[in-house]
Amino acid sequence: MREESVFFLGSLLHLSDPTLPIGGYTHSNGLETYVQEGIVKDSASVSMFTRHMLSYNLKYNDGIFMRLAYEAAAAGDQKLLTLLDQECSALKCAREIREASQKLGVRLHKIFSRKVQSGIIGAFAAGIGQEVEGHYCIMFGMYAQQLGIPLYDTLFAFYYNASVGMITNGVKLVPLGQLDGQDIMFDLQPLLRQLTAETIVLDPALRGICNIAFDIRCMQHERLYSRLYMS
Repeated sequence: MREESVFFLGSLLHLSDPTLPIGGYTHSNGLETYVQEGIVKDSASVSMFTRHMLSYNLKYNDGIFMRLAYEAAAAGDQKLLTLLDQECSALKCAREIREASQKLGVRLHKIFSRKVQSGIIGAFAAGIGQEVEGHYCIMFGMYAQQLGIPLYDTLFAFYYNASVGMITNGVKLVPLGQLDGQDIMFDLQPLLRQLTAETIVLDPALRGICNIAFDIRCMQHERLYSRLYMS
């Protein structure tokens, strides 16, 4: 049992590694706009941005889509995976965020498809550029399921990965000290556990709920005078 847990842990750490070469570090998901507008300006506001993004946006969008993709892969339901990917595209109003999600997903697939032989993922990926985009949350859920990683651990790692990205971007953009970022990450642990437990039982009918301010800031990012990030 212990060896089995270590195997899952290794796969999980690899899949959710924030330094995975898929380009995640180039995207701020609208945070750069918040910083330039002076809304996010210190450690407290970086923490607030991260908590609100996780609780009021990611949970009802990429988080629930990742869970549903995991479950669809487990059921071998390729049609549902296609529908989830198409719905994910429709809900990402901001062009930069939609394109970022697609690019991250395709790059994740390129890394893991060389080692993970999966009929359902292969069939899904064959439609990229046609009926599907290959969004990151969909790919993440499918590969986690095919690697045998438990759903709870997958969700926690998904939220952890997103948190690290937001905090790292905040540290660079404000800027903050590295210890400030680590303090924010440490204090987020209870929220990550809460979100994981809530997302596992979240009613799929609630997917797509979003605080519109996040989408607006992402759209405004396209026209910022100067930018460090692609989104």
